[in-house]
Amino acid sequence: MNLHNTSYPVTSGAEELVPSRYALKVGEIDVLVVSDGVLPLPTTMLAHNADPAVRATWLHDMFLPQDAFDWALNAVVVRSGGKTILIDAGLGSDPDLHLPRAGQLIKRLEAVGIDLGSVTDLVLTHLHMDHIGGLLVDGVKERLRPDLRIHVAAAEVKFWEAPDFSQTAMPPGFPDALRATAKRFVKEYGSQLRQFDEQHEVAPGVVVRRTGGHTPGHSVVRVASGGDALTFAGDAVFAVGFDQPDWHNGFEHDPEEAARVRVRLLRELAESGEMLVATHMPFPSVGHVAVAGDAFRWVPVFWDY
Repeated sequence: MNLHNTSYPVTSGAEELVPSRYALKVGEIDVLVVSDGVLPLPTTMLAHNADPAVRATWLHDMFLPQDAFDWALNAVVVRSGGKTILIDAGLGSDPDLHLPRAGQLIKRLEAVGIDLGSVTDLVLTHLHMDHIGGLLVDGVKERLRPDLRIHVAAAEVKFWEAPDFSQTAMPPGFPDALRATAKRFVKEYGSQLRQFDEQHEVAPGVVVRRTGGHTPGHSVVRVASGGDALTFAGDAVFAVGFDQPDWHNGFEHDPEEAARVRVRLLRELAESGEMLVATHMPFPSVGHVAVAGDAFRWVPVFWDY
């Protein structure tokens, strides 16, 4: 994995003391991880099926607060084969949910010199609002290309026609917000959706694959070039999912299947040694997966700067 010589301009704002993007190369493909901000959510969301005492011990050992902490929210830009591909679009804005520290993606893309009109393709891991909301911010659609291709699994679009929240454990207000956002998104962008069944090559070396679990159409994106590879896992993996892969996240619509997907993906990544990036791993979330007994271990890369 070559972290040098990416083609993104280096810019920074004096007001931004913590970096919000991280660039690397996968073979000949440029990859940029961009932070959309953070979501303050209850810690019970990490593992609603776990014994509270065991969960409390995990949080203590990770030096995290017991009640709530900030979940990272990451998106990715990929350049391959003359295409500029945005993977997920951030939260956007929903003042009713009181999440003011997220929804930063659009301005951070601008800060790094990526014009919205240059994005040729958008890949959505799934249709939860923190992955599509950025496209619903006022004025964004008018700045996108009219021929923008939005790639999403057909099973995901079908699911949100009548979504099932019976196995989730979300804070109050979230189910209604998720339903409303997905409905509005499909209404506004339905004509631009390019639906696939199981797998689709978006650009040379950029393949999106449906995993299911988190949502029926949840997908991951694998970027491969010159012997290097990186998988953007969306919401298949959370910070707790390495040493506790069987813990259920509150946003999983089929938590048991999500756990099976997580274990299968982590095994694949541990065996291949390729890079992993995930939506809610601490920014920039670039690292490797190692086997640790019956579970796994997260090995973050050393930052190159």
